[in-house]
Amino acid sequence: MVLYKLEDFEPSYQESFDGHDIKGLGVYTQGNDEKVGTVSDVLVDEEGHFRYLIVDLGFWIFGKKVLLPIGRARVDYNTDRVYTIGLTREQAEDLPEFDERQTLDYDYEERVRGVYRQPTDYNLPVEAATPLDPLAGLDPLGAPVAALGTTPTYARDSYTYENEPALYGLNEQDHQTLRLYEERLIASKRRQKTGEVTIGKRVETDTARVAVPVERERVVIERVTPADAGTAVSGREADFREGEVARIELHEETPEIRKEAFLREEVRVRKVVDQDTVETQETVRREELDVNSANLPIEER
Repeated sequence: MVLYKLEDFEPSYQESFDGHDIKGLGVYTQGNDEKVGTVSDVLVDEEGHFRYLIVDLGFWIFGKKVLLPIGRARVDYNTDRVYTIGLTREQAEDLPEFDERQTLDYDYEERVRGVYRQPTDYNLPVEAATPLDPLAGLDPLGAPVAALGTTPTYARDSYTYENEPALYGLNEQDHQTLRLYEERLIASKRRQKTGEVTIGKRVETDTARVAVPVERERVVIERVTPADAGTAVSGREADFREGEVARIELHEETPEIRKEAFLREEVRVRKVVDQDTVETQETVRREELDVNSANLPIEER
């Protein structure tokens, strides 16, 4: 069975625990509150089920890391502590050291399980136990325990973690509410400036032509022969005057041009709103419940 570190299996695992991080929590013995060490990491199986806590036993055994099956732990986020169930200093000394550089195989896990299968202080004697019944009773937490003087054995090829709920099952008092999340697309609109239109006036010049009729006076001198030409006149009528001049004034019109401003047109500027529908898509995630009941009856409500 392949096991993974929690962060390698699910980098965003803290979101499933309301931002809590089990790594770094102090590990204490249940009952006397003696500090054992610190949780340095978590191992999960291929389906994401918690199987072991990696505990640094710095307060008991300097520099040694061991595996604590999840069924032997109780996580209390209210106090930021992990309580071990039935772990003694002697067991901690007997546990094989966890080395991240070595392969975690069935034989190594069996060495770990063998230590935790040993009777502990909280095991109750089971009078009805027989050598033929390796799981003959229940401990105070409701988990099956080996009958006195017996050790359960399992086949390498058929072993599953569900075979030993006392080691890998979450006790009823320690169960947590698992919140399943899903992502939804929330459509909203954001108003943003796309451009600017500037409207102004400029003055252009042009040459305008207008036709103005004008009058100009000129002198026309006509010489005509009167009808009585050649008729003698008296001395009184023949009034010879030297230097007599006839004066005639001449006039002409010249155009006078002036400019007047007239309203030509009005320009009205306004905005209109065009409505359109824009479709977009995005990938959303949803969490589904994965129940591994080991063929046990489960009622979902």
